[in-house]
Amino acid sequence: MGCFGFLKVMMFVFNGVIFLAGAAILGVGVWVKVDSGSILGFLGKIENAPAELSQVLNVGYLLIAIGALLVVIGFLGCCGAVRESRCMLLLFFIIVLLVFIAEVAGAVVVLVFRPLADDLFNKFGTTAVQSIKKDYGKNPDVTGLWNTTMSTLNCCGFYNSSDFVGSPYYVDHNQQYPPQCCPGFIINPCNQTVANNAMAITGCFPKIKRLINDNTVVIAAVALGIAVLEICAMAVSMILYCKIKSMRA
Repeated sequence: MGCFGFLKVMMFVFNGVIFLAGAAILGVGVWVKVDSGSILGFLGKIENAPAELSQVLNVGYLLIAIGALLVVIGFLGCCGAVRESRCMLLLFFIIVLLVFIAEVAGAVVVLVFRPLADDLFNKFGTTAVQSIKKDYGKNPDVTGLWNTTMSTLNCCGFYNSSDFVGSPYYVDHNQQYPPQCCPGFIINPCNQTVANNAMAITGCFPKIKRLINDNTVVIAAVALGIAVLEICAMAVSMILYCKIKSMRA
């Protein structure tokens, strides 16, 4: 197998993976939009939620768009390499180039408008705490969502256990917190004293934020790796394009 054949095979395998990944993301996006009981559907029903939150609720459409784009890129790359189609390879190069430019622009926007994102999270935190105090223990949807979130992430409340003070659950259970706030103290009631002793438990938002901060290097490495792969894909597509053009000349 010569260099040209090797590049064709690598182009096919690489874009085959992209096609499958795009199909998976597309499926998740469709599921998010169809599943009315998902977290995003719940967030959209929170009263007095920040107006900016409506942009976050479009993540389902974003996943669908990204998935569809990856499917198209994977299809063009695979078919362009197998059929030796210069048109498909050129279209593949243009789309990947546009995606690369958009990613660079997005990274710049995130860095520039990071204070705006922090302000949005603060507004959402206030709304989430108000929702807990109003509906936790009374609204089955809110209660079930928070129970699932706290059990999965091993956290308590949005910021901490004090978020539950004054909630219907807190009032109806003689000033007790949810059992997720007191892991290891199943027998004893989860009151203020026991919750304070459960030092390993923190709020869900601080835990997620710390998780992201602890994995900043990994996230940056993944982003850099994706950028390198995109550059390599563009280079290979142009090499194949020029080689096919010279062979047919």
